[in-house]
Amino acid sequence: MKKKIIVGVSGASGMPVMVECLKLIRKHPEYESGLILSDSAKITIEKETDFEISKIEAMADEVFSMNKIGAGPASGSYQTEGMLIVPCSMKTVAGIHSGYGENLILRSADVTIKEQRPLVLGVRETPFSGIHLRNMQELSLMPGVRIMPLMMTFYHRPKNIEEMVYHMAAKLVEPFGIEAEKYRRWNGE
Repeated sequence: MKKKIIVGVSGASGMPVMVECLKLIRKHPEYESGLILSDSAKITIEKETDFEISKIEAMADEVFSMNKIGAGPASGSYQTEGMLIVPCSMKTVAGIHSGYGENLILRSADVTIKEQRPLVLGVRETPFSGIHLRNMQELSLMPGVRIMPLMMTFYHRPKNIEEMVYHMAAKLVEPFGIEAEKYRRWNGE
């Protein structure tokens, strides 16, 4: 049985990172992805990538409707390795923080937290307000929750934006046990 990672996508900027995460999950045959796209995510995908929504959905093993609150990921008995939300808007962070499960992304995140499975939030905003920081800080105290802002890194000496995107995506899928082939770790001086 494959290990399933639920991938939630909000409407924040950062869609190339999400695309790379789906590609990295697909490269590992022991894993599969369940994709939940918000309506705002569909708009941002069209603005930030050359992909049609159908192509993004084809990168996932299963696609869930954001509004189908009774779908598998809304229940703790639905087996997953956890959930990745990338990009994760501050609206989504606020919904998770308050336990406001009005849609499948928020409900799935709530279930992931209550089941103490990994929940990785590829947050995207700048600058952060005090409210954003408070919500993220309080979420970070919960077992399994990781706050991973979509930040550029330079220690791996990227030659282009694609290498930066790959590096960030590799860091986002690592908590689920996925080792990206070209991921370059910091090995000290």
